[in-house]
Amino acid sequence: MDLSLKLFREGNADALKFVMFTDMGNSDMNSIRTLSRELEESVVQEAQRYQDEVQSSLVWARVGVATITLIGLLAFYLYLRQHNIVERLHKREQALLSEERTRLEQLVRERTATLTELANHLQQVREDERGHLARELHDELGALLTAAKLDVARLKSKIEMSNPEVADRVKHLTETLNSGIALKRRIVEDLRPSSLANLGLSTSLEILTNEFSQRIGVEVEANLEAVELPDATELTIYRLVQESLTNIGKYAKASKIAVSVHNYPTYVAVQIQDNGEGFDLASIRPNSHGLAGMRHRVEATGGRLTINSAIGEGTTISAVIPTGASTTEALATA
Repeated sequence: MDLSLKLFREGNADALKFVMFTDMGNSDMNSIRTLSRELEESVVQEAQRYQDEVQSSLVWARVGVATITLIGLLAFYLYLRQHNIVERLHKREQALLSEERTRLEQLVRERTATLTELANHLQQVREDERGHLARELHDELGALLTAAKLDVARLKSKIEMSNPEVADRVKHLTETLNSGIALKRRIVEDLRPSSLANLGLSTSLEILTNEFSQRIGVEVEANLEAVELPDATELTIYRLVQESLTNIGKYAKASKIAVSVHNYPTYVAVQIQDNGEGFDLASIRPNSHGLAGMRHRVEATGGRLTINSAIGEGTTISAVIPTGASTTEALATA
């Protein structure tokens, strides 16, 4: 075709006719058609090969995905199985711990109840021994001192008192006997206050505070309301005030003390306050049996003891003791 166009442009008609009437173009076209078919077959084969490769890749990919999925499901199953085993072991351990905790709590409650009962028994035994010793001192020692004083009185009438030396000796002996009787009376009152049984709690505390003020030389302000309580509770309040005053006299170096007992419908409030040196509550030693004894006494009656103190700010000891209502109601009201 290019040759025909070239001959046509050049005006070479004879050559153009020769070319047009020859089978050169047909041969070329047949060659082109052959090459086209070969190319098409090659493309089809290449496409088929590519499709086969893609199909093979897809098959292997599906196999790989299926394998990974199976491995993942297996791993998930093993994880769930292990998790269930661990969960069962954890629940079993928690159940065992709960049973052990319950057992220990029950044991602690039993031991606490036993120790509380023992402490109450020892406290009662101590009070009984104090009462027995007080009676012995009052009866036996009191009788001896009284007899000695009577003998001195008889001797006064039998001897010559005009002699100054003899008079001084007799006077000193009489004063010594009087001091012994007063000491015996104070010891007996400390061991078992007879005024508590004979005069009541308020009067007994008033006597106690007055004697303490005179003996120590510290101003004691008493605000005491009349209360009606069981004998054991009255003795607890008396011992609380007595122990508090003893501690103040030993350690507080106070110049003023206030003791109050107030009667409320469901409870009695007791407070002992001083303006002494005070102490750090965090520094209380475990072996401070005085404070522990006071707390135990109050709690044994169903009450509650509170201690407030700071260095240089004095100390306040407060107790709330139920009168006759339920302990929970009384403490909640307080």
